[in-house]
Amino acid sequence: MALDQAANCMIRIDGDDNAGWGMADELLSARAWRCHLQGLISDRLYRAIDALFFWQPAHCYAWLGEFKRAQMPGAYWL
Repeated sequence: MALDQAANCMIRIDGDDNAGWGMADELLSARAWRCHLQGLISDRLYRAIDALFFWQPAHCYAWLGEFKRAQMPGAYWL
């Protein structure tokens, strides 16, 4: 996961502002879904990732967990 998050932070997808950069605690699959929702990329990338993880339905939809901060320990919730 650490390599996935590090790669995510080093790859710029698109955009004139910071929208194209990955967030520090974000996986590539979650970012693919987020950038698709923001209109930065087409649906091809997240569909390809979902196909790689065929045993996990809607793998990239894990973005929702990132958005809700579900992976964070309770002590960090505001």
